[in-house]
Amino acid sequence: MRIYTRKGDTGTTGLLYGGDRISKADLRTDAYGTTDEAVSALGLARAAIGSQTDRVEVRLATLILRLQRELFVVGAELATHLDRRHRLTDGATRVTAAMVTALEGEIDDLEMLVEQPKEFVVPGESMTGAALDLARTTVRRAERRCVALTAEGGLPTDSQVVPYLNRLADLLFVMARAADGGFRPVRGA
Repeated sequence: MRIYTRKGDTGTTGLLYGGDRISKADLRTDAYGTTDEAVSALGLARAAIGSQTDRVEVRLATLILRLQRELFVVGAELATHLDRRHRLTDGATRVTAAMVTALEGEIDDLEMLVEQPKEFVVPGESMTGAALDLARTTVRRAERRCVALTAEGGLPTDSQVVPYLNRLADLLFVMARAADGGFRPVRGA
């Protein structure tokens, strides 16, 4: 099997579960393509951590890999046309409220450990932190694309994609601060 099919040479792409081909410039394509960019930026962050054995970095690397996989769920939901949504599976190809809640738990846990900045953050204190900030800004762009897609009727208003991306960007901010060494001593931590 070859990687190229030539089907996209006309500027169209296929969606999951079949249906009509859509423009590569479609809001839906832009939204799931942007989530794919975020997956790559997270990969850069995970690679920057490498084989470090520091407890915090191991925790971040494990969390990053989970988030990369969850972004594939986001992408699957976005790459499915509305008339094929019945084929989606919660947690595997459709974002769930539980996934959003789990991100909130991660934010709460890290916020107890990380000193929050009191001024604007200029990314670049560490390679991992900078890559996480890149992922965060990419997720914010994906979120904006999904808001536009929802406004056009291309994503149901009860979808958890926008809340998930919103929480994920918040989590990535806190993770970047943790990677930059913004830890404070906390009892029991």
